[in-house]
Amino acid sequence: MTQNSIPSMPGKAKPYVMAHRGNSLKCPENTLAAFRQAIEDGADIIETDLHITADNIIVCIHDDTIDRTTNGSGEVQEMTLAELKTYSANNGKSGFEEETIPTLAELIEILPENVALAVEIKTKRLIEPPFRKQLVDQITAAKLSERTIVLSFEMPHLEAFREESDALHLGWITMSKSKPVRGPQILGPAWPLLLVNPFYVKTAHKNGQAVCPLDTAPDSRLWFYRKLGCDAILTDDPAATIAALAKLKKQK
Repeated sequence: MTQNSIPSMPGKAKPYVMAHRGNSLKCPENTLAAFRQAIEDGADIIETDLHITADNIIVCIHDDTIDRTTNGSGEVQEMTLAELKTYSANNGKSGFEEETIPTLAELIEILPENVALAVEIKTKRLIEPPFRKQLVDQITAAKLSERTIVLSFEMPHLEAFREESDALHLGWITMSKSKPVRGPQILGPAWPLLLVNPFYVKTAHKNGQAVCPLDTAPDSRLWFYRKLGCDAILTDDPAATIAALAKLKKQK
C-alpha cells in the first residue's frame, strides 16, 4: 500500500468527501436513492453497511434487523432477499415508499468509475471464510479492489479480510483510542479524539496511514479537519459539505 493509503482519486483533491450511508439526510439511508443522490452531489466515496441474508446475499443495511428502517420486522440474517424486498425501506421519508433494501451488487452497478466504495462489516457472519471470500470475490469481479475500503470497529474483522486479500484498503473506526494504532491503512477516530490529540493526523501520516474523522455532521469543523490535514470527510449531506469545503478554499 502507498503512503497515506486511501484509494487514489485522480483529478480530485483531498479531503475526499465520503457519503455516510449515501445522502442519508435527503434520502432514506442505505438505499439506491441515497446512493444516487450522493453520486449526483459529487461525493468521492460512497459508504454503506453490510449484512448477509438467509440465502447468502450481501445487502446494504446498518442494523441487524429491518425494524428501524423499513415497514417490516425481523432479523436480516433470517430473511431471504425476496422476503426483504417486500418491505419499503423509506425509513419514514415521504416520496421514497418504493425504495427497498439494496444488494451490494445493485450499489456496485450504479457506482461510477471515479467514485470509491467503503463497506462497513456489521455482522460476524461476513468474516466467516466462505462469506468473506464471497465479498472479496464480488468486489474483485467488479474490478473495485483498488478503490474499496473495508471498515470495522473490530480489528479482528479487518485482520480476517487482510488474510483474504491484500488489495483492499482496511479502515479501523474507534470511539476511544486517542493515538493511531498501526496496521490499518485508514483510521476513523471519533472526532472529539482529534481535540484530545491534535497530533493524531500528523502521527498517522508518519505511519503511512490516512485519517477520516467519524463525524457525520462535519461542516462546522471543516476548518479544523483541513488544518490537521485529514484525508477524507464523512458526512450525511455530501452536497452541503462539498459546498462548505469550496467556500473554505476560496477564503484561504
